[in-house]
Amino acid sequence: MCVKMLNPKEGETVIDTACGSAGFTVHSMFHVWRQIMRAMGREESHLFTMEAKPPRCIDYVRDNVFAIDFDEKSVRVSRCLNLIAGDGETNVLHLNTLDWTKWDETVKQDDWQDTYGDGWRRLRKLRENPRQTDYRSFGFDVLMANPPFAGDIKQSDMLSPYDVAHNEKTRKLEKAVARDLLFIERNLDFLKPGGRMAVVLPQGRFNNSTDQRVRKFIMDRCRVLAVVGLNPNSFKPHTNTKTSVLFVQKWNDDASAGPLCPTVEDYDIFFATQQVESVDNSGRKVYRKNADDSFLRDTHGHFVVAHDLFNHDGLTEDGIAEAFEEFARKEGFSFFRVAPSIKVA
Repeated sequence: MCVKMLNPKEGETVIDTACGSAGFTVHSMFHVWRQIMRAMGREESHLFTMEAKPPRCIDYVRDNVFAIDFDEKSVRVSRCLNLIAGDGETNVLHLNTLDWTKWDETVKQDDWQDTYGDGWRRLRKLRENPRQTDYRSFGFDVLMANPPFAGDIKQSDMLSPYDVAHNEKTRKLEKAVARDLLFIERNLDFLKPGGRMAVVLPQGRFNNSTDQRVRKFIMDRCRVLAVVGLNPNSFKPHTNTKTSVLFVQKWNDDASAGPLCPTVEDYDIFFATQQVESVDNSGRKVYRKNADDSFLRDTHGHFVVAHDLFNHDGLTEDGIAEAFEEFARKEGFSFFRVAPSIKVA
């Protein structure tokens, strides 16, 4: 759903700053590869295979798709999935997204360079200003992330670079800040002007009176495109944790800096809530069924998970993503108004 709603293009860069098993990056690859295949007049094959891909597909993965995670086990899994899907290319890096001031120490390690060096050199080139000496600001077009909610960050050296870590009135550094709040600011620093983001957040961030400052922080920097409420079982069955996906685009009045997103005071926002349960209370996936009570399968023989988030290759009804696309075109959002880049095959 997030990939369909942000609609990345072939010429755009994508990053997941808390990648886990890399679902966002893999589906971003597939989304753009379909664009490339159509532009080349070629039929789409089964994308998640080691089958050779056109050079344009490989170039896109190598130069445009990135992911970061703090957990080394998750990074290993993500790299395997991206290597398979990306036909041997991956830019999944083992780094602490939030503690970017210590990246220089990490990347100096020989073992780290042996594994991640190529991807790191590509990531460095995407800093907002190639001449800058730190890694605070980048120039990504699209960012998608489901950052961890649990636990506060208490290390003052990690907190000090963040605006949200300072008291709004006294400007003194807070003793502890929720991890997801830091990710909001950090993720926005990864985006170029006009860049767009989808991030999963606890529902409370959208309506708690104590989070008014966070909401203002976001709205001062971005246009809120959409908020989609997810089923409580989507990520943690048994806990009834309510989460929503926030979609934003950074304000930008300068076409030379990035996609236009002109600053406006009053605008419409797309709201939706998932109605069809994908995971039951025991944590098991719920699958779609045919009229004869058999399980619905896609063109590759896979069971189709029940949801109303998007149309599954024409086998299910239009969902939230398709409704948002209609809204986005009506609003004239740049990423649906502009056609995908077309290159000569």
